Amino acid sequence: MKQIDIDDELYQYIASNTQSIGESASTILRRLLNLSGEKILTANVELTQNNQTATTSTAILKSSDPTAAETTKKQTPVAHAPVQQKSDNIFNVLNKEELAMQKGVVGRFLFILSAFYRTHKTDFSAVLDIKGRDRVYFATSKEDLVNSGSSMNPKNITDSEYWVMTNSNTTRKKMMLHEVALCLGYSAEQAEKIRDYL
Repeated sequence: MKQIDIDDELYQYIASNTQSIGESASTILRRLLNLSGEKILTANVELTQNNQTATTSTAILKSSDPTAAETTKKQTPVAHAPVQQKSDNIFNVLNKEELAMQKGVVGRFLFILSAFYRTHKTDFSAVLDIKGRDRVYFATSKEDLVNSGSSMNPKNITDSEYWVMTNSNTTRKKMMLHEVALCLGYSAEQAEKIRDYL
């Protein structure tokens, strides 16, 4: 077994891609890297959250060429599996476990918007164009939201200068997340997935 250190960001990315309770890091990485069991003999990955290291066995590719197999045995095989995702993608930073710990719909709503902001700081101002028929949804100050209508219940999007109106039902909040995703360049399918996180 080989041990490698991974940074916090990579660990968070792997953890945020958990699709079911108890899913192993090996399963998550296989899915993310599109590795099938037929091509890989061994690829066991265990993540230890405390020291954030990954223990991985080396991956040996099947080969019908005996000389290639012989060469592989002589060398110390190393599993090269860089995660090549665009850094400006909310799916890389949104931690589903942390999302689940948020208090209520408003907490999850603000958490997702904060993840959008962290991922797209330079383009986030585009959300200011998202408005209802007679309501402003986003502003750069609490006062702007309060002055734009009644019962806005403005909340700050964590670590940003942006504020969002939270006095709306869950369906409206999902629609707002969908619109935010679209205006930040996500596909309709990705926007639906993000909306369903709420």
